[in-house]
Amino acid sequence: MAKPRNEMTEQELLAQRQFGERAARLFRQIKNGAQPLACTKTYGCQQNEADTELIRGMLAQMGFGFTEDPAESDLTILNTCAIREHAEMRVFGNLGELSHIKRENPDFFIAVCGCMAQQESVVEKIKKSYPYVDLVFGTHALGRLPELLYEKMSRGRRVFDISGDEQGVIIEGIEPVRKEGVRAWLSIMYGCNNFCSYCIVPYVRGRERSRRFEAIQADFRSLLAQGYRDITLLGQNVNSYNGGDGGPDFPELLEALAGEPGDFRIRFMTSHPKDCSEKLLDVMARCDKVCKCIHLPVQSGSNRILDEMNRRYTAEHYLELVAYARSVMPEITFTSDIIVGFPGETEEDFEKTLELIKKVRFHSLFTFIYSKRGGTRAAAMPDPVTREEKQHRFDRLLDVQNGISKEENQKLVGRTMRVLIDGLSDDKNYPLTARTDGFQLVLLKGDAGSVGQWADVVIERGSTWALFASL
Repeated sequence: MAKPRNEMTEQELLAQRQFGERAARLFRQIKNGAQPLACTKTYGCQQNEADTELIRGMLAQMGFGFTEDPAESDLTILNTCAIREHAEMRVFGNLGELSHIKRENPDFFIAVCGCMAQQESVVEKIKKSYPYVDLVFGTHALGRLPELLYEKMSRGRRVFDISGDEQGVIIEGIEPVRKEGVRAWLSIMYGCNNFCSYCIVPYVRGRERSRRFEAIQADFRSLLAQGYRDITLLGQNVNSYNGGDGGPDFPELLEALAGEPGDFRIRFMTSHPKDCSEKLLDVMARCDKVCKCIHLPVQSGSNRILDEMNRRYTAEHYLELVAYARSVMPEITFTSDIIVGFPGETEEDFEKTLELIKKVRFHSLFTFIYSKRGGTRAAAMPDPVTREEKQHRFDRLLDVQNGISKEENQKLVGRTMRVLIDGLSDDKNYPLTARTDGFQLVLLKGDAGSVGQWADVVIERGSTWALFASL
């Protein structure tokens, strides 16, 4: 069944452009006719970064320039994450720092948006404890940024908007402003229907909704024309993409994009194991331009914990997926997410997670100690394990995974690998950064003029975190 699609209409987009023009005039009046500058700060996942690129697109349409320094800006927007408590604390800490700029410049505007801003408890905290924040808007109000800015500018009072349909809105017709480079994010769907018991995403991002294939294809071609060569398709649950109305499913979308002309490669994240199919893995295997790597969050190796998490797969099913993927793509690399210390996790449950890690031999892991999120089912579960014990398990897990990562990287010494040189490092002996097809980080000898080029490199040595190579 097709996922709900709720696109902003042409009339709504036109109305927002008009609000943007009015708001921009008011900003220029404050600046005595000079161009206003905006600064954007992003916390959290790649989807948040993609949303920030859309925000910059709306601001560019309004006539804003951009700066990395909040002190130089007329408007600073913090795009926030609600997944972990640490991310929230960073946002509140940075809001405290911005208060000094506001004190020096009363015309300085501060906005908070994103997943944190979709939660009523956070909004109330900002109202009471951060009176200098001018604008707060949730994920569902993203497309109304020009209107909200105009409302604040014209009426002079603080604006808070966390309204919106839980089905969410898709915004088309805005050209994102991306950072320069050769890698780009491309959102193909939004929201999540899974309701994992520990996760706040369905409550702050809304239900799954997929973009039209034609819109995705047009954006993909535009990215290639702009020179991007490593493109990651994004979604909270990317492999449940559904074009609807006879449109493609995710494997079909992936294969269609891989058929575009040019020298590029495609990645995607995040995949849910319950929706990762043999059809998808077969498409990955036969499409040369689709990278042979997959981020497949497992979260735990214990079936009991997976059931409590509402993940809807077993450790055995996960291992079957890994085995099938390697049967059709022997060189495939896996990365994953692991939560340590989920409520009720026993030592036996944790040992099963370690056992799974040793069987899969992930290239790398994103590891977290369980972070309680209000409003989720897990927040009400008994949690008798101490923080000290959770930290001890976390450290043990890191020791195991770091050993695996180092061993797997050292196996590649002497190999010739094709990489895309994507940036500069801080290592004087290996001043370039690159990525392999399997997303391994490569530190490379060479000069800055090589950034953006493909290269065949010889791996000289491998550490836990990176490969070291020469042309």
